[in-house]
Amino acid sequence: MSNLILLGVCFLSGMLFRRSGRFPENTTQVLNAFILHVSLPALVLYHIHEVKITEEILLPALMPWVLFFLAFSFFYLLYKFKKIEFKTAVCLTLTAGLGNTSFVGIPLLDAYLGKSSLGYGIVADQLGTFLTLSFPGIMLASVAEHGSWQFKPLLKRVIGFVPVQALLLAFLLRPFEYPEWTKTVLLRLGDTLTPLALVSVGYLLNLRTLKGHKNTLLLGLGMKLVILPLLIYYIFRPFTSDPLMFEAIVLEAAMAPMVTSAIIAIERNLIPHLAGLMLGLGIPISFGTTYLFLTVMRGGFL
Repeated sequence: MSNLILLGVCFLSGMLFRRSGRFPENTTQVLNAFILHVSLPALVLYHIHEVKITEEILLPALMPWVLFFLAFSFFYLLYKFKKIEFKTAVCLTLTAGLGNTSFVGIPLLDAYLGKSSLGYGIVADQLGTFLTLSFPGIMLASVAEHGSWQFKPLLKRVIGFVPVQALLLAFLLRPFEYPEWTKTVLLRLGDTLTPLALVSVGYLLNLRTLKGHKNTLLLGLGMKLVILPLLIYYIFRPFTSDPLMFEAIVLEAAMAPMVTSAIIAIERNLIPHLAGLMLGLGIPISFGTTYLFLTVMRGGFL
């Protein structure tokens, strides 16, 4: 519950900061730069180094990859049929195709399924969502930002992205034990990610832009909170006999948009107001839709 209260406090603080007029116009850019160069790399260096990799976690780790490519396929088709622009397709892929499997996902899993489900959520987040964002997610954002599919420049931009460098370093350091002070420092720095990100999104969010993005927002949130979790339900149901794992996979797929992917869409100027709306409205709405998913699953309605 404290995590969810913190989400609301930080988000509302960002909105109030903008209304106060006491913060510079580039506040969002400064906060995002700190998140992407300090907070996120610290989290990656800690969690990717510490997570235990076994055969049992294959399905939870695979789910975010499937979710992302389903979202990309759908929004790319809309782009090819000239229903939306390419930047809009990428913005929606980053926000609807990547879920908040940690800061919102872990507390909700704990509340809905109990602590025994948290291992599945952590694996889905660290080996699924983080890795999906770090490679296909960043590649897609770079293509949309620069308008180029050329391999060498694209690879250079991906490798030059600090969180990706942290990810590669974390894998290289897995054979070595971190000193305790290193773990503490990385965790403390990583703890700044969600508060700063929610302040940043709250600062950017302008509900007056809702009218211009209403149809696209409904499309994105409908895909993220309803359609894609349903597809994950039917795709993964034949592959697991463990009810707890299955429920955790589906609920993680149904979580609100990922904070970091929305920040990247904003930072890369990929329809930033739409990204802010997807995150700012998606989080509170997801509290109801995830509970509805759990009720429907347990009631045998699917």
